[in-house]
Amino acid sequence: MAAVESNMMPLGTIAPNFELTDVISGETFEVEDLRKEYGLVVMFLCAHCPYVKNIEEEIAIVARQYGNQKMGFVAISSNDADKYPEDGPDGLRAQAEEYEFDFPYLYDESQKVAKAYKAACTPDFFVFDEDLKCIYRGRFDSSTPGNPEPVTGDDLVYALEAHLEDEPITKDQKPSIGCSIKWKS
Repeated sequence: MAAVESNMMPLGTIAPNFELTDVISGETFEVEDLRKEYGLVVMFLCAHCPYVKNIEEEIAIVARQYGNQKMGFVAISSNDADKYPEDGPDGLRAQAEEYEFDFPYLYDESQKVAKAYKAACTPDFFVFDEDLKCIYRGRFDSSTPGNPEPVTGDDLVYALEAHLEDEPITKDQKPSIGCSIKWKS
């Protein structure tokens, strides 16, 4: 399992729009549909990656807590489902049900959205403010499979807390580390 770091989108970048279908509800969503009063958290996830599996339970907890505080949340999977069938809509739906994700889980079959966000790995996190400008990108926390660090969501939570309290978010943000996006040939 070779680890890949996220590309770290430049701060201030406007969230690229998309139109993708939720594997749970069948509804189609765009960025504007998902943004709440204080902004939007975009997470590139998948069902098979051990780095995602390491934090998926805590992702659900953080999303419930901060989604109730006027931040939108969305997960997107862009992996090639032909080569990784568990990352197709059925596998994503099963993951969402198991961990009680209360946010849309979108499937990016064309992989255009991952390319627009320059997503490199799963998991990969992006926080956009109320104007859809990137204010945080990077890791969930310092835990990875096999290291002794507890799964806390501290890095993402720090950014969300600072934003909700109208405090500056440090520009010293650490890249996410995970499995590479499984690009189509």
